[in-house]
Amino acid sequence: MSADAKASFPRTIAVVIVAAGRGERAGAGEGPKQYRPIGGRPVIWHTVRAFTSHPRVGDIVVAIHPDDETLFRAAAGDLHGRVRTVHGGRTRQASTLAALRALAPARPDAVLIHDGVRPFVDHELIDRTVAAIGCQRGALPCMPVSDTLKHGADGVVGGTVSRAGLFAAQTPQGFPFMPILAAHEAAAGSEEFTDDAAIAEAAGLPVEIVVGSPDNVKITWARDIALADDKLSAGQARWPDVRSGSGYDVHAFAPGDQVTLCGIAIPHDRTLSGHSDADVALHALTDALLATCGAGDIGDHFPPSDPQWRGAPSRIFLEHAADIVRSKGGRIANADVTLICEAPRIGPHRAAMRDAVAGMLRLSVERVSVKATTNERLGFVGRQEGIAAIATASVVYPGGLVG
Repeated sequence: MSADAKASFPRTIAVVIVAAGRGERAGAGEGPKQYRPIGGRPVIWHTVRAFTSHPRVGDIVVAIHPDDETLFRAAAGDLHGRVRTVHGGRTRQASTLAALRALAPARPDAVLIHDGVRPFVDHELIDRTVAAIGCQRGALPCMPVSDTLKHGADGVVGGTVSRAGLFAAQTPQGFPFMPILAAHEAAAGSEEFTDDAAIAEAAGLPVEIVVGSPDNVKITWARDIALADDKLSAGQARWPDVRSGSGYDVHAFAPGDQVTLCGIAIPHDRTLSGHSDADVALHALTDALLATCGAGDIGDHFPPSDPQWRGAPSRIFLEHAADIVRSKGGRIANADVTLICEAPRIGPHRAAMRDAVAGMLRLSVERVSVKATTNERLGFVGRQEGIAAIATASVVYPGGLVG
């Protein structure tokens, strides 16, 4: 290829980010590692941002797990509109192929394929990789192996492996688009390939080694998460991101024989009027939770004009709000409800109410408070025309506040 031809290729550059794994080695029960917070943002946000901020990058497709739609949308935040998502497969190769197929109609000149859990990729590494891509040649960023390597069996060292000519592969790996798509199509269903350069090699596509970056680490273990967070937070004073939300609701009495409060049916000479079951306590608490992450109010998510919510149990609303909070990485620390009414008496039912709310929010009961007061016979509550509720919720979100 002539120098002029090399300088003009590639003109259009797309990106595939592979983020469909479960990543439990980074901490069982903590969720996929690409959504864990570092420096106040999820890992995948930092990864995506490295490419959306690069002036030469065009289309970006992120392969995600089918269960992670809500997680990814929340994690990507302001970057969500800049990328497309596809559902990944059972293997890395299947996920990458799905993303490449999504890019096929656009036929970019070249594509960079990157691990979603390498958040420290920088523009210099991207530029070096792109510069090495040819019409029939891929590019692989690598670091020379510095550790002494051993082979062994049954826990016994069998010998020392020479480090000469050995490299640790990184991403993004860059390729001319149509050849790497064809190579992945040919490899479809195979589980023997651990990266895209291996697939290119199997297809006879040469791959040029380019200098990688020591900072371009892949997050694998829980310790990697902690180190990455320390790196991004270095030199900054940080405070925990603890947020409080409040909610208020009121419902009028109507003819009936019971009221529902905190999910508990309480016999009474009237009922509360509302489109759902009119559980004034859960409505207020739903708004309090939504307020901790700026997610609107109960009417935005469950419009009273929608007939599907007629008579619906209000636990649906509260559990939905809790799911939104958790999708943004929040952990509910406390829920507090105050009921304002002259009747019925709340005391005999308080323990059942606390248990019910704790179950809905998946909290220990000690983190739930329910109490009641009268309005000293003043106002609409004092005239026993209805019941009001005030609720507060405390939620701890990932990251911290930087001072």
